Amino acid sequence: MMELHKLVDDSVEVTRSELGESKVYDISQIDFERLRQEFARIAHKKTTVVNLRDALAARLAMLMQQNPLRTDFQKHFEEIVDGYNREKDRVTIEHTFEALLKFNNELSKEESRAMRENLSDETLVFFDMLKKPALSRKEIDRIKKVAVDLLDTLKNEKLNVDNWREKESTRDAVRQRIYDYLYDDKTGLPEESYAENEIKGLTEMLFNHVYRTYPRLPSPIYGKQLHN
Repeated sequence: MMELHKLVDDSVEVTRSELGESKVYDISQIDFERLRQEFARIAHKKTTVVNLRDALAARLAMLMQQNPLRTDFQKHFEEIVDGYNREKDRVTIEHTFEALLKFNNELSKEESRAMRENLSDETLVFFDMLKKPALSRKEIDRIKKVAVDLLDTLKNEKLNVDNWREKESTRDAVRQRIYDYLYDDKTGLPEESYAENEIKGLTEMLFNHVYRTYPRLPSPIYGKQLHN
């Protein structure tokens, strides 16, 4: 988990092939309906596809930094890029363009998922890591509360220590606080649905995430702005 953000950046890296240096779209400024209309009439469609691909690669890399569990989006994007790289005829270029526009809509929905779950981007990651299939509505609500309260607890206590990642004792204190919080009957996960070995595994997953994204407060990862 600590290495995944780097692997994502490597895996979605794209090249400009024979196009040379061309303008990269600022995705926040793109009028996608107008872009679709312009694409239908322009001759150099390949340039537009590469620019859009680059913009979406950057957007995806940011989303993956914030939540490394978004691997389905990474896989989908790679499939689109691989298909484009294999065949660059007119039909493939047009299909790739439409696929990238659709993928952009999927990313927009994912970016707004935290709001739909009544969570922040930061607590959504905790929730995604803690949840599992076949939970009741009541258990899901409990896990959302755990995600919110655990992050608040860590920020107010252990993550407030300067350079906490540099000392083994402070790292161990963060890890132990996560475990204790998840295991506690009053604050933690539903005991009837989570065994002790599961909690140990979730503790390591959350610790690795916290270690990567909270070198200091506020987190430099979640301080970045994403463009819709």
